[in-house]
Amino acid sequence: MAVPLRKFTAIFSTRGVGHRISEVEWFHRLRASYSSSLGPRSCLSCRQFSESTFDRVGPRASSANVDDDASMDYTEFKKWHNGGGFFHKSACIDSTTVIEIGAVVHPKSILGADVHIGSGAIIGPAVTIGPLTRIGYNSVLSNCSIGESCIIHNGVCVGQDGFGFFIDEQGNMSKKPQMLHARIGNHVEIGSNTCIDRGSWRDTVIGDHSKIDNLVQIGHNVVIGECCMLCGQVGLAGSVTLGDYVTLGGRVAVRDHVNIASKVRLAANSCVTKDISVPGDYGGFPAVPIHEWRRQVATHCRIVKKKIS
Repeated sequence: MAVPLRKFTAIFSTRGVGHRISEVEWFHRLRASYSSSLGPRSCLSCRQFSESTFDRVGPRASSANVDDDASMDYTEFKKWHNGGGFFHKSACIDSTTVIEIGAVVHPKSILGADVHIGSGAIIGPAVTIGPLTRIGYNSVLSNCSIGESCIIHNGVCVGQDGFGFFIDEQGNMSKKPQMLHARIGNHVEIGSNTCIDRGSWRDTVIGDHSKIDNLVQIGHNVVIGECCMLCGQVGLAGSVTLGDYVTLGGRVAVRDHVNIASKVRLAANSCVTKDISVPGDYGGFPAVPIHEWRRQVATHCRIVKKKIS
């Protein structure tokens, strides 16, 4: 609904034609007129607009969950000199860090030398980021630490709650506590839109030099060793443990609480339902040694051909 222009004109003509007002005063007058013209329904929209707006002096409250963050003083956020993003005054940030416009660094976070934070990224409270790490656009980091020389691509989410619920005899569900952290090692690369949950009974850990493709889901309490490679759309359920030098092909799924030894490779579309303790190549559903899986496929093809003939 549009508000008649003459009502806005009347607001600014009360103190004389030549009177100039500040942007803040203009906004409050505009909001009051808009609220009175559209009724009580418009008040919420105006409040949300003001909470997501930054003025020239400093940021106003900008949170999607205002009630949850009511204890945070948003007047303590300041504009970072290198890039134009905003940071809380309690954060510890190296002077060489770049925080691009639209990014926000929350209280007590620690950012090392030559860190680059892309536009729209959110660095949650008490997050630690090592030197030379790059955080892509619209990434969200919370309850986690990131090592040095890492690359976090656009849209990555690290440190959110894992998927865990208690179910009683009546079928009612209650959320399991998710109180621990995610620990990302050094020289790790994480592809776009990958999600890594924080731990519930142990920290979620990604080992040094591991590489993770786009659209990968890593559940809570997962521990991944060093130099592992996870291709696109891999899904690791909660409490999975991978050794070092493990390679998972595209769309591999691993059941919860499964342990996979070091130097195991899994073919694309495989599903691991039980522990793998011997290094080697595996494939199929359920995953078996690769030569056995190939024999299964060949036997199935012969049987189908015989039935057709």
